[in-house]
Amino acid sequence: MDRREFIKIGLTAGAVVAVGPTFLAACHGSGSYGRLLAPDANGLSLPAGFSSRVIASTGSTVSGTSYVWHSAPDGGATFPTGDGGWVYVSNSEVGSGGGGVGMVRFDPVGQIVDAKSILSGTNRNCAGGPTPWGTWLSCEEVSRGAVYECDPLGVDTATRHDSLGWFNHEAAAVDPTGEAVYMTEDQSDGGLYRFRPDSYPDLSSGVLEVLVENGGALSWAALPNPNPSEAETSTRDQVADMKVFNGGEGAFYFGGLIYFTTKGDNRVWSYDPVANDLGTLYDDDTSAHPVLTGVDNITAAANGDLYVAEDGGNMEVVLLKPDGTVGEFARVNGVIGSEITGPAFDPSGTRLYFSSQRFPGRTYEVSGPFDS
Repeated sequence: MDRREFIKIGLTAGAVVAVGPTFLAACHGSGSYGRLLAPDANGLSLPAGFSSRVIASTGSTVSGTSYVWHSAPDGGATFPTGDGGWVYVSNSEVGSGGGGVGMVRFDPVGQIVDAKSILSGTNRNCAGGPTPWGTWLSCEEVSRGAVYECDPLGVDTATRHDSLGWFNHEAAAVDPTGEAVYMTEDQSDGGLYRFRPDSYPDLSSGVLEVLVENGGALSWAALPNPNPSEAETSTRDQVADMKVFNGGEGAFYFGGLIYFTTKGDNRVWSYDPVANDLGTLYDDDTSAHPVLTGVDNITAAANGDLYVAEDGGNMEVVLLKPDGTVGEFARVNGVIGSEITGPAFDPSGTRLYFSSQRFPGRTYEVSGPFDS
């Protein structure tokens, strides 16, 4: 199967499947499936009816393949394949040219059939985002970081898109209606960026903008030089009235909205591109149930429920419902100094993937009674 066939299948199937299930009608008011049980054999606390397996561990060969799973697994997503299976891609947040992206391929019943690198030689590939046309945008979290567009199967060589700017990239979310890519910046005074391609979905050229605020009014300002030399003004310092966000992290598009997180103030934001409206869905300072701290990667279920991974905190994947109610879904026990990364559902919505990034890096699959 070549990449053209792969992308066609992905578009037919609703493109990228980092979205997934709806919750059962019995979902508790806290936004969870109920209390978490004692840790299972893999150290995960899950609700009743759910089970886990470890699909990959840093430094170990992925079962049935020759690929040694990368260090520091971070952002991830899943993509359907033509045989009824799927691919899970995972960034490697390693610096000094040791970063990149790895993938694990599954057959239609969920057995691992392949694993390999689809991008290498890059720096601190943190988060990123899936595209509606079936590719993975991998973002470098360094001061002059770039965005790489990757073929999840690894057939086509990854493409570096300097048009999306050089800055401390964190995550990317594609708005297929507005035909734009939104990007967060992992800085305590970071911006929210928007890239409008000249010829969507070709990302090779276009206009890079940053959200600005004047007197409470929001607008977008073009960056005059998205790719400055080290002697020139950095991308992030070119617009004086840039709207500042405290540590931009995960981003995800769903239902006409761009959801993104900021770890410095533990908030989950929503931005409506049509109304040009910015809102806060969660803030641990004001939430009646502030269980979510260290907010990081984010994804959405098919009904609009958000799943947010914690960087630190108590190492949980937390469910945040559209009405703002929040509750724990999964917890990694016995690991200190790590973070949860890369949440994404398989195409059927019955399996949730995520990683504990360090000590050691470990990527999990959680299966259970998701309403698919």
